[in-house]
Amino acid sequence: MGAVVRYQAALLARSQRWLPPVLLYVVFLGIGVQGGQPLLDSLGYAAAALLPTAAWLVRICVGNEPSAARSVVAAAVGPGRAHLAAVLVGAGTATGLGLVGTLVVTWISDPVSSDHQRRVPLLDAAVAGLLAALTCALLGTAIGVISAWPVLRTPARAVPALMLGALLTLVVTGSPAQAAVSGLVTGSRDAVVPTPVLPLLAAAVVTAGVVAGACALVSRRAVE
Repeated sequence: MGAVVRYQAALLARSQRWLPPVLLYVVFLGIGVQGGQPLLDSLGYAAAALLPTAAWLVRICVGNEPSAARSVVAAAVGPGRAHLAAVLVGAGTATGLGLVGTLVVTWISDPVSSDHQRRVPLLDAAVAGLLAALTCALLGTAIGVISAWPVLRTPARAVPALMLGALLTLVVTGSPAQAAVSGLVTGSRDAVVPTPVLPLLAAAVVTAGVVAGACALVSRRAVE
């Protein structure tokens, strides 16, 4: 499995298809995060921007192999494990990007409330921002899996599904991503640092179920 993950990572790096989603995330941060802004607000924005980025990266990784190469890898380790390796590389890339983004935002932002009148603990805020980013990266992974092969096979359906899924995940009440991001915004207004552990756990459960279902579907279609 480790060899397949390394193969998928090398394939992604050489293809340079990672560049557009990474640039999208950088542009989002450049537009929405400015030096001296309230830290928790900026961390919430950075976490939200990571969700569509993660979905795009996962979709790229899942469809990055030529059909012949995919067949060879599937024959070597099994179609489900080969699919899982691609998903892990996409999710890992998004998580690393979110970590870097969180550190940068923490560095340039001001640890104060939204009204700039009260201080917030810098380290606690950074941890909360990282948990929110992980939550969004996980849910972005789930959306990327759903909007890619074998769940959706044609770009005409997959791309709108990715965009709509990312939007709804961020705005629908009850979504772990919405809860994590809104918790940071509310905490900035009240000068209270949230701890979005429950949204992270919920996102992990949802994503694990989606990924397991996709891997099972890959294995079943390979048999058929």
